[in-house]
Amino acid sequence: MVSVIFYEKPGCINNTKQKALLVAAGHEVIAFSLLDRDWHPEELRPFFGSLPVREWFNPTAFAIKSGAIAPAQLDEETALALMRAEPLLIRRPLIQVGEQYRVGFDPVAIDRWLGLSPVRPPAGDWETCPRSNQTTPKLPDLTSSLEPR
Repeated sequence: MVSVIFYEKPGCINNTKQKALLVAAGHEVIAFSLLDRDWHPEELRPFFGSLPVREWFNPTAFAIKSGAIAPAQLDEETALALMRAEPLLIRRPLIQVGEQYRVGFDPVAIDRWLGLSPVRPPAGDWETCPRSNQTTPKLPDLTSSLEPR
């Protein structure tokens, strides 16, 4: 059993399922809102490790789906500035255990890292929001205002 710091979007269906899976496996989950934190680049960056910048982003965020932001075309500094300005762009969840950081929830990778036994998660997508096909209001172009908070 480990203590898992878990940054989520409150009310997110998948984050709720992910936390329940961790708890069922015997882990302590300490959850925080991803949206309420004033993220600084040096705090946020470790969660992404060696992943390419495009994998740092929540693919169901409206600005990504609409094409207003193209993560594959961004450098690290710009990506972090955009995420700081709009935390909904951050892929969820952000997970910290001790000095180890991860982003996203791949049950196979989480099982190798933390252990999910005796629980076996059902097959399926544990990251994409089931509500992502619903109509979302148009958001402003976030690339035009990258001022720090």
